[in-house]
Amino acid sequence: MSLVSIYTVGRLKHPIDHPASLEFYEVGNDIFGKAIMSGHLVEAFSPEGVTLPQDAIKGDGVPVLTLTVWKNLESLYRFSYSGLHRQALRERSKWVASYPEKHLSYVIWWAENLKDVSWKEAFKRYDYYTQHGATSFAFDFKQAFDDKGETYVVKKQRDE
Repeated sequence: MSLVSIYTVGRLKHPIDHPASLEFYEVGNDIFGKAIMSGHLVEAFSPEGVTLPQDAIKGDGVPVLTLTVWKNLESLYRFSYSGLHRQALRERSKWVASYPEKHLSYVIWWAENLKDVSWKEAFKRYDYYTQHGATSFAFDFKQAFDDKGETYVVKKQRDE
């Protein structure tokens, strides 16, 4: 059974001890709890101790990265664009800096096994996507692929 991985990257607008940054982490903890309760989250990887690529380090603000693995693309999409996570996406400009240039905030890919997912792999997929665009190797929800490499349209919820 294939699993779907997602790597997200951003940068806090304010210092880590700023009230807005503290709110970001509080909301993030609540969202993570909801992800666990969903039954669709397989694994979440901590960025602690990970050597970050230069593009994540350069610039102002603390980098914020996530790497999670989900049972399938539909459940990842539904979770991302509903409930508390959807609300956080709407409010992200309070917490996360906008980039002056076009910036990819996430990348998705399929993995055969959980052991195939790592930060190193996430950085590789992200770099590939930024250089080549969406392919079955690395993609986003707008140009998605199924686990066989075929173009896939994610079914949106009625209220999206």
